[in-house]
Amino acid sequence: MSHRGGRHFLQIPGPTNVPDRVLRAIDRATIDHRGPEFGALGRRVLQGMQGIFRTRQPVVIFPASGTGAWEAALVNTLSPCDRILMYETGHFATLWQKMATRLGVEADFIPGDWRHGADAGAIGTRLAEDKAHRIKAVCVVHNETSTGVTSRIPLVRRAIDAAHHPALLMVDTISSLGSTDYRVDEWGVDVTVGGSQKGLMLPPGLSFNTVSEKARAAAKGAKLPRSYWDWDDMLASNKTGYFPYTPATNLLYGLDESIRMLLEEGLDNVFARHARHSEATRRAVRAWGLEILCANPAEYSNSLTAVMMPACHDERNFRQVVLERFDMSLGAGLTKLGGKVFRIGHLGDLNDLTLLGTLAGVEMGLALAGVPHSRGGVQAAMSYLTQAARAPEHPASAVAAK
Repeated sequence: MSHRGGRHFLQIPGPTNVPDRVLRAIDRATIDHRGPEFGALGRRVLQGMQGIFRTRQPVVIFPASGTGAWEAALVNTLSPCDRILMYETGHFATLWQKMATRLGVEADFIPGDWRHGADAGAIGTRLAEDKAHRIKAVCVVHNETSTGVTSRIPLVRRAIDAAHHPALLMVDTISSLGSTDYRVDEWGVDVTVGGSQKGLMLPPGLSFNTVSEKARAAAKGAKLPRSYWDWDDMLASNKTGYFPYTPATNLLYGLDESIRMLLEEGLDNVFARHARHSEATRRAVRAWGLEILCANPAEYSNSLTAVMMPACHDERNFRQVVLERFDMSLGAGLTKLGGKVFRIGHLGDLNDLTLLGTLAGVEMGLALAGVPHSRGGVQAAMSYLTQAARAPEHPASAVAAK
């Protein structure tokens, strides 16, 4: 294969581009994971992740993809034949439900249309009907990576409280952590699921749980089998910064640097930047005359935008054209959205010029693939970003509020 100039544009909604600072951190020599230097590193990243999750509760870090953290959330708190309530917001909510079923849990799955977030009212109604409190947990995906729809977790928490129901609240933040505001303690989340490869700007390989006191109490009576995923073993070792088995040392180096970068920018600024880029992307999509999959503007994702293809046009052909001509990867349509939707990832280590390059690749790809559209999407995004750049303080927040 001949050399292609420039860098590959990885604009899928995760894994995301890994910044040079994180790559250089990962490139360090591996150290003794029982030595004092590692203990200091372990304490630092565990405390740092509490800040990212905005919680005082413990954070558990597993060497795994986010799927591992899904399993850990379930097996530490539930017993065989326990009943849980889940909401179908898309492909990944469906996968989490299938996992629960395989583990021997009765997963009551509220159907959704993949264009809206979790309906807090429907959740509240189901809980109010559960007079015997058989439902042990409510599981919701915060940002559905397959659809670009963000569920409003505070509304779900209020619905649980209004029903006076003791169910645990479990939330998947795999594609929102580090890109969209998320507050464990303020929102009353009992267990959070997270992953390293998206807003945290790391390669895949680390997963996270936040664990409330209520969740730890539930774990004492949980009967689902667990060994590798056991919170108790992790929390006991984590007190001194260590792990009960060999950790992913070099990824923890990268996590340490990622936390530092996020805090240097400031979490509020990170979220504002993502909000600015998501709005610029949506303006481009509208200017092209294409439809955004997310149907409710209050639920637009700041991590990605899923775009519906015109009738009789397949996203797979379009994405292939973009990859071959411009060396850019866009997200595919998953399962029931296959062929119908492409996804633009705009999360992680991203700036205005990178986003504009991404949108230029999309607009040129639409033309080359023969997809009906109007010109001017890049110009619409550029005009918005220029206006945002003129604002003296907190540009994204100022412009997005208009």
